[in-house]
Amino acid sequence: MVLLHGGHGDWLHWSRNIAVLATHHAVWVPDMPGYGESDDPRQPTLESIVAATSATLDSLVGARTPVALVGFSFGALVATHLAMRRGAISRLVLLGPAGHGGARRPRGDLRPWRRAHERRDLAALREVMRHNLLMHMLRDDASADDLALRIHTDACLRARFRSKPISRSGGLVACLAGYAGPTLLVWGEHDVTAEPTQAALALCQGRADRRSCIVPGAGHWAQFERADTINALLLEWLGGCPVPGI
Repeated sequence: MVLLHGGHGDWLHWSRNIAVLATHHAVWVPDMPGYGESDDPRQPTLESIVAATSATLDSLVGARTPVALVGFSFGALVATHLAMRRGAISRLVLLGPAGHGGARRPRGDLRPWRRAHERRDLAALREVMRHNLLMHMLRDDASADDLALRIHTDACLRARFRSKPISRSGGLVACLAGYAGPTLLVWGEHDVTAEPTQAALALCQGRADRRSCIVPGAGHWAQFERADTINALLLEWLGGCPVPGI
């Protein structure tokens, strides 16, 4: 199983999922090129990220070894391109996928954080990051805890690749058409990056190989905010079992 994080993220987007998933699967959790501790991609393009991720994966597990791909946000768009490009993808899961081209529903404006970081004003940086988490990533105030703040802040500080223009430009529908394997699409009920009911209908209607699920009470970062629900969902789906309620 390969877990791909979102834009302005790193492998710790999966901090509440790895241990549970690893009890049933061999789990690979990379920093994608341009994020965390990985090198920058050769070019600032989606194709360059997909190519580097594919090459690295094949070198580690073998080009013909089937893997399950789970992508979050921008990582879901990368996962879809990787599934189409590589083959040998047994199952695909897209959490809050970017590139759907449909409606969004912003909760509020994001605040710039670089000035606070440059001034080394840790209190101001924490306040901005917490605001941005609640505007974009998480629904409940309690979810923006110290762990969420540390993960989000560190990931933002180390992100060098700008995924937003790619995420907003669409392309997911066409790319998904090139992958015919079983696909599960998941959104948090309060995901601000999409209107989940509309997105699920647009991406799954008429496709027997696709399923969708909306997780109650979750925002965009559903695998963190409702980790138990997402972990159970992934284990059922990736184990080849029917997923209740979808």
